[in-house]
Amino acid sequence: MSFAVEITELKKSFAGVLVLDQINLTIAGGQVFGLLGPNGAGKTTLLRLLCALLRPDSGSLRVAGHAVLENNFQALAQLGVVNNAMGLYERFTGRENITLFGQLAGMSKAQIVSRIEQLCQMLDIGAWVDQRARAYSTGMRQKILIARAVVHDPSVLILDEASNGLDIYARRGLLDFARQFAAAGGLVIYSTHVLSEAESLCESAAIMDQGKILFNGTMAALREHAPDGSLESAFFALANTNRPPINAGAVS
Repeated sequence: MSFAVEITELKKSFAGVLVLDQINLTIAGGQVFGLLGPNGAGKTTLLRLLCALLRPDSGSLRVAGHAVLENNFQALAQLGVVNNAMGLYERFTGRENITLFGQLAGMSKAQIVSRIEQLCQMLDIGAWVDQRARAYSTGMRQKILIARAVVHDPSVLILDEASNGLDIYARRGLLDFARQFAAAGGLVIYSTHVLSEAESLCESAAIMDQGKILFNGTMAALREHAPDGSLESAFFALANTNRPPINAGAVS
């Protein structure tokens, strides 16, 4: 079986502090995969390594069969990324923002024009894609960020805390596109600490805490760890077996 993402024996530390500890993870395409855990669990560090923004201390990463460290250009060409820290060029229109990223990906003018028309249909942005970004609402901005991330037709889309700060309509649009992308055969890695989102969106997931993978499997298998069948209780059941006991000290 081929995997869209393969991570093997991955370690990363900062200033001598181990942040990722022996991460092993294989993820097939055609699904929305949840990367779940609290803030500080190591999720964003893992994704930055996958995008070659950081180098690991040891281990390997592959995207669509391409080694991230050895075949950087081929691996990154298969990735699209949206996170809550991204912005748009305010003086550019939405179309110009998307076009720029298509050019950076090496697409021809004809390819970019055709792809933007396709994305206008998929994301329903045609009515305002030629307006300047400074006038966009939060939801409009998010749709352009998504279009920009997938203009080069990647096989893997990373959504890293991408729903933070979105209103109910913008959030619904983001989740709908994630489902659409996966249904077309792509892999969506949906990184979040909001477990309720993952519960309705993801077919399978990995639970991270303190730089380790506590669970990797289907959502149905994850719920088997939950006393009440919820993702939240499953997380705490898994995390409590991984965390050292708390010693509050003697009470005088």
